[in-house]
Amino acid sequence: MRRLLQLVGVSLLIAVLLLVSTRFIDPPPEAGKGNVLYVYNWGEYIDPDLLKKFEKETGIRVIYETFDSNESMLAKIKNGGTHYDIAVPSEYAIQKLKKEQLLIPIDHDKLPNLKNIDSDFLDKDFDSGNQYSIPYFWGTVGILFNPEATKGIDFSSWDSLWDKRLKNDVLIVDGAREGMGLSLNSMGHSLNSKDSEKLAAAEAKLKKMAPNVRGVVGDEINTMMVQKEANVAVVWSGMGADIMTENENLDFVVPEEGSNLWFDNIVIPKTAQNVEGAHQFINFLLDAENGKQNTEWVGYATPNKASYALLDKETREDERFYPDSAVRSKLEVYEDLGPEKIAEYNERFLRFKMSLK
Repeated sequence: MRRLLQLVGVSLLIAVLLLVSTRFIDPPPEAGKGNVLYVYNWGEYIDPDLLKKFEKETGIRVIYETFDSNESMLAKIKNGGTHYDIAVPSEYAIQKLKKEQLLIPIDHDKLPNLKNIDSDFLDKDFDSGNQYSIPYFWGTVGILFNPEATKGIDFSSWDSLWDKRLKNDVLIVDGAREGMGLSLNSMGHSLNSKDSEKLAAAEAKLKKMAPNVRGVVGDEINTMMVQKEANVAVVWSGMGADIMTENENLDFVVPEEGSNLWFDNIVIPKTAQNVEGAHQFINFLLDAENGKQNTEWVGYATPNKASYALLDKETREDERFYPDSAVRSKLEVYEDLGPEKIAEYNERFLRFKMSLK
């Protein structure tokens, strides 16, 4: 027994020594010391090689974390206890962050590459003068489909998703604003509607689509569409473009009734402890060559006119992902509807999901 206790004691001592030595060899980075930058972004939303390049050029170590929804990102920043220096929310989330004074104003003088951003994407209603945010990527919500497997169905209308020939063949991205929005748009209503009667009608219409819905999912859509487990999906444009690189038989369309036009922008949360490094990172991403590399890796549309000019002609002229002004005029940007209405959207969309068999 004594021998056993000695062995246990020696083992514990060795474990402690290893732990201590490891901390000295590779100590955890400290926020606010200028040598580390905490980035909070969507999954697969930046070329990892660019992070390495930034680290090499600046000597700043990047700690990269991801979120899967604006709501989870908002909650984490709002609750504090984090040291994120960079975050990438969508427009309505930026409105919320501004309203709750959770953002640091951006110093444009420290962003010489800001000149590369197309003026069409600056000075939007959700952040006039881009006081708190800088454009990152933009896109739409539309229908990704396999033309060969869905012959005879015209996907230029949202109503196509209710076609009985699509039984158990439709995937919908798991987002209340997207799901409720497509249903509202299909009835000629705004996807920012606050009218409970219209929202109830949108929920009821969604439930009628249930026999056609194979699943309400997230990133799994990529695998399922590539492996032909479904032939139709409601997705964000960049997700559609990414899937189409792996399955060239697919096509993408933004329905004529209208849809969502979204903007993801870079912000500096009030929790930031490396504001100088945050500005360096933003300016780095705004560089023409870096922006081109990032756009080609991510697959979404870039607001960076200098980067856009460097893309291949086929990409630049693809109006499915760079829609012209006529199409964009029919699209709506999500607005911050307030906690009460957002809760109603979420509750109604949840009831729709629960109706699926």
